[in-house]
Amino acid sequence: MKYKTRYPLFSACGLNCGLCPRYYTDGSSRCHGCAGEGFDSVHPPCGVLSCCQRNGIEYCFECDGYPCKKYDGADLRDSFITHKNQLADMKKAKQIGIAAYKAELDEKAGILKLLLKSYDNGRSKSFYCLAVNLLDLQDIKSVMERIGRETEAKEVVRLLGETAAQKNISLKLRK
Repeated sequence: MKYKTRYPLFSACGLNCGLCPRYYTDGSSRCHGCAGEGFDSVHPPCGVLSCCQRNGIEYCFECDGYPCKKYDGADLRDSFITHKNQLADMKKAKQIGIAAYKAELDEKAGILKLLLKSYDNGRSKSFYCLAVNLLDLQDIKSVMERIGRETEAKEVVRLLGETAAQKNISLKLRK
C-alpha cells in the first residue's frame, strides 16, 4: 500500500523536504517530498514511513515511542538535505502544531524560491537551501529586507553567511 501524507514538504521523520536541493531539481533525480508524487520510484522503501503507516500516524512525533532508536544520531549526518535541525523541527511541529509549522515552512519555501529565481548564479542552490533550512524565519526575513533586485548573488550569499556565523550555524552539509 502506498503511503500518503497531507503535506509532503515535511517528512514523517522531520526533514524539511521542501527546502532540499533535490526538490528544486529538474529531471529524474527530482524528489517531490516525503511520500509526494513519484516518491516510490525515486526512493527505496522507507522504514519510517512504513512504521508510521502501521501505527496509523503521519509524523513520528505523534507516536508514544518517539523518539525511538531510529533517531539515534539522526542529527549528526546529512544527505542531500541537512539533518541538523531534524529533531528540533519535529519538536517544534509538535509544540506549535502541524498547521502552524506548515505555515512557517511554506513561508521559508517561498523565500527559497525567490532566492533561487532571482539570486542563484548556478552554484548557490545547495547553499540557499541550507541557509533557509537552518536559519530562523525572522533572521531570513531580516536578510531579505536588506537586499534588493539589483543585489548580486555574491552579496546575498555573504549576508546569509554572516547571519549564520553570528548564530554559530555552519552552512555546509556533513556527509
